Amino acid sequence: MSILVDKNTRLLVQGITGREGSFHTTQMVEYGTPVVAGVTPGKRGERVAGVPVFDTVADAVGETGANTSIIYVPAAFAPDAVYEAVDSGIALVICITEGVPLNDMVPVYHYVKAKGARLIGPNCPGLITPGEAKVGIMPGFIHKEGTVGLVSRSGTLTYEVVDALTKAGLGQSTAVGIGGDPVIGTSFVDVLRLFQDDPGTEAIVMIGEIGGSDEEDAARFITEYV
Repeated sequence: MSILVDKNTRLLVQGITGREGSFHTTQMVEYGTPVVAGVTPGKRGERVAGVPVFDTVADAVGETGANTSIIYVPAAFAPDAVYEAVDSGIALVICITEGVPLNDMVPVYHYVKAKGARLIGPNCPGLITPGEAKVGIMPGFIHKEGTVGLVSRSGTLTYEVVDALTKAGLGQSTAVGIGGDPVIGTSFVDVLRLFQDDPGTEAIVMIGEIGGSDEEDAARFITEYV
């Protein structure tokens, strides 16, 4: 079992024809992630790593049934990309983009919540369910299928810990990078709750950072529920 992404994920890439978007799309496809569509305005009809490109998220969803989106666009355009994804019926949005202004993220956060969707990020490495779906920028080869759930604010520390877990023979159910910005779509507690309800997760590793109260909130949740 896993949380959030698996072999049934139908992934859409916003900003697919850009340098980062095209590179990571290729990596995700090679890993075996079900990438069904990409979006870059004005690029309809092109293909990246075999993935068809559409002008809008709505068109892509209508033609491919995409249910998850990952965003690789410049910070100035990231909020609108999130809005477009959610308005098109995407249930899970992962925003890799860093440098999104705080004042832009506050209304984005509330809008996504009001729509009943989930945002992970911004400024995050994404998430991976080993052997099923890699949705992000993490190196897939360090992960191994297993029962340890991992959630982290730090991308590089995530990679270090995952590598150590795998070398110790401890595979992961899902590894989630929630992002380190002051305003993010999904918190430690949100992910801990998902892991707690997942029968395929038997242990949880949480990696915090300095700043904010998310770790304290998580500690209280763990004390009471985990």
